[in-house]
Amino acid sequence: MIEAKEVYFSYSDGTVALKNIDMKIGPGDMIYITGPSGSGKTSLLKLFMGIEYPTKGILNVLGQPIVRGQASKIRQMRRMIGPVFQDFRLVMGRTAIENVMLGARFLNFAPKKLKENAANALVKVGLEKKMFSLVEHLSWGECQRVAIARAVIRQPKLILADEPTGNLDKDNALNIIELFASLKERDTTVIVTTHATHLIENIKEGKLIRIENGIICEERLG
Repeated sequence: MIEAKEVYFSYSDGTVALKNIDMKIGPGDMIYITGPSGSGKTSLLKLFMGIEYPTKGILNVLGQPIVRGQASKIRQMRRMIGPVFQDFRLVMGRTAIENVMLGARFLNFAPKKLKENAANALVKVGLEKKMFSLVEHLSWGECQRVAIARAVIRQPKLILADEPTGNLDKDNALNIIELFASLKERDTTVIVTTHATHLIENIKEGKLIRIENGIICEERLG
């Protein structure tokens, strides 16, 4: 699924974001990546998405080497990934179900199947009663669930969620963490980043990876 060997990553201004990352993540794994803001969590997800490339080392995601010169193959790889961004990237003036459908518009679903799958994705995240509400009328947590449904509709092999608990109170944040855990299926890997370590201190299932200053400093199973 994901293999990283001695991966380093630096931005164009010389900022070193990740150092000597060794990681092996398999199908169906539930992974929590934690650490303070600026520790390298988001940079790691950018590498997994193929948005950035390792400065040094070897990285393979879903069987695809993340290297320059393979942009078209990396774009194909991204079709198997369901990203959940910090800023949600929802389209105002559209309903929840329309936003989920927009997220899958390039997957070549027949129109009827697209709407059916979008509705099923919203049911899966607990928004069956809000699917025809405009997103600007939804709460922050509900918008978060729309963004998650937009990832789920892709039926991805890999879900990547960047700080999905940000701006939520503890109870709602825990609900989101539990929701991601419920999305993990036998062949679907879920990776969630969060700086709110207290939310995952007592995880019963999955693996916690802690990053500080771009270095993996702790790995433990839930």
